[in-house]
Amino acid sequence: MVSPLLAKAAPSGREIVNVTPERAGWTHVGFRAVRLNPSESETVDTGSRELCLVVLTGTVDVTVDGVTYAKLGTRTSVFEEVSPAAVYVPAGKTVTFGNVPGATTVAEVGLCTAPSGKGSSAEVFVIDSSTMRRSVRGQGTNTRYVCDILPHDDPRAAHLLVVEVITPASHSSSYPPHKHDVEQPPVETQLEEVYYHRLNPPQGFAFQRVYTDDRSIDEACAVEDHDVVMVPRGYHPVTAPHGYDLYYLNVMAGPNRFWVFKNDPVHEWMLAKA
Repeated sequence: MVSPLLAKAAPSGREIVNVTPERAGWTHVGFRAVRLNPSESETVDTGSRELCLVVLTGTVDVTVDGVTYAKLGTRTSVFEEVSPAAVYVPAGKTVTFGNVPGATTVAEVGLCTAPSGKGSSAEVFVIDSSTMRRSVRGQGTNTRYVCDILPHDDPRAAHLLVVEVITPASHSSSYPPHKHDVEQPPVETQLEEVYYHRLNPPQGFAFQRVYTDDRSIDEACAVEDHDVVMVPRGYHPVTAPHGYDLYYLNVMAGPNRFWVFKNDPVHEWMLAKA
């Protein structure tokens, strides 16, 4: 039986996966991934939501209300050590994005959304890849590689946070297990979250567990290439098996735009040995 927290990817077609707040049963986060063949394009309206469009692979032109931001994206794989191209689009805009003229490969685009509101930029802006903060977290088999696309210390968004992580084969991530489901700063903040998973090689798989202290949620998901795991609350560690590197795009949003997590106290002991 497929976990209710797992959104399986479509193996073919334009829409890879689509997680709406209604589907997830929450308030803030929306995520959709699309693949565009050469000469294909897609048009979306942001409505009452802010959007961070992430060019995961390929090169696309993005047009917002008649203004074109050309040739965004250089990666052929999300596993390259290169930051992605991204565009922030506020509410009330019409966005068209498509493969650049003459493209011969498929482009993959992630659409990350959250409610607009106080603090939202009124302007469209391209997020400069060269300014995205890249860092290494953990050590040993807990090492992972992070790229902050739209972090909580960027003041231009209202609710949306976007980050991508590469976890090498045989490593763990989001580990020790942590959660962010109680609005109690500075101890912890409430953020819904999705994980958009990619595997290298693509026939691989990984494991993600989502659980709460009282085990009212306790789901273990076997994720494959392009699958999404929804994290409404609880701890959410990830493990990449031997032979398969894991990439994930995280989209987070909550009532306030501040990321503070709490480690599972049962497993926090290992940090003292780090």
